[in-house]
Amino acid sequence: MAALLCAACLAACSAPQVREPPIDPDVARAEIAKRIPAATKNREGWAIDIFAAFEALSIRPTPENICAVLAVTEQESTYQVNPTVPGLPAIARREIDARASRYKIPQFMVNTALGVESPNGKTYRERLEKVKTEQELNDLFADFIGMVPLGERLFGSFNPVRTGGPMQVSIAYAEEHARDKRYPYPMPGSVRDEVFTRRGGMYFGIAHLLDYPVDYPDMLFRFADFNAGHYASRNAAFQSAVSKLTKTSLALDGDLIIHGSDQASKTELAVRSLGSELDLSEREIRRDLSLGREEAFGQSAVFERVFALADKRLKRPVPLAVVPNIRLESPKITRKLTTEWFAKRVDQRYDRCLARQQK
Repeated sequence: MAALLCAACLAACSAPQVREPPIDPDVARAEIAKRIPAATKNREGWAIDIFAAFEALSIRPTPENICAVLAVTEQESTYQVNPTVPGLPAIARREIDARASRYKIPQFMVNTALGVESPNGKTYRERLEKVKTEQELNDLFADFIGMVPLGERLFGSFNPVRTGGPMQVSIAYAEEHARDKRYPYPMPGSVRDEVFTRRGGMYFGIAHLLDYPVDYPDMLFRFADFNAGHYASRNAAFQSAVSKLTKTSLALDGDLIIHGSDQASKTELAVRSLGSELDLSEREIRRDLSLGREEAFGQSAVFERVFALADKRLKRPVPLAVVPNIRLESPKITRKLTTEWFAKRVDQRYDRCLARQQK
């Protein structure tokens, strides 16, 4: 028997690993193009940039991955590199006035600064009144900060345009990703500038959507994470399990601790109340919860023990992913929208994309 077991182990160890078939770039680009809505201009150009991002990020262009990217792009911009934002001049002016009030800068000084002639020959006020896209607004603020003394005082290095490109990716995320991984294109300007190009906007958007490991049962949860932050759906499920165990009302927002503070969050306090059942100290709980924005939290002691306890006490498996309950807040948003609304809208587009077989 021992000899047979040894032989079986050796056979298993020596068995060749199954390799995924090589990718034919022409076939992959054609597959992407055919799933882009027929009315979209330059479908082939979009397909080239999307496939290049998949290649650079080592993400296979499966129908599921392709349609996930296209669904987010259609939701966020309807395939416009720089989508127009209704009412953008008024939104931008409110941002300027709000920051002026915060720094106690008189309104007449703001008006004087906006009356200064900008590098393109128009005053900043004239340019502000005509902006239609976030890229135009981004360029305006970059000039304003660099050329006008009050612009530096108002904004410093902070540009209030925080998202951009066809997938409306966070510029802060793009800058962080570029520090960790080599950007595959020549970059004559900044990462911020690249986000406003089709190639850069798609690259960083695809990275944010797909370039992190999760074990979700449905793409819906990646869409929620795209809106709420990586692992937000996993963390919301953890909060839901803790809430059921402690009979405590917790916000299912994916934020497990108060970052930058020693103060315990409501979630942390609830987990602490389970400390004896989990056989974990407050220090150990804090250590594990601090991993909430990382893959490692899913293998932590507090994560595994909370779900094991919930399954046992509730006599059924509790979900390991829950769409976060977050109200979307942005100067661009004028309606009551939530992460759930966003995720479900994108998921509907995703299903339609999977069913699309146009030529």
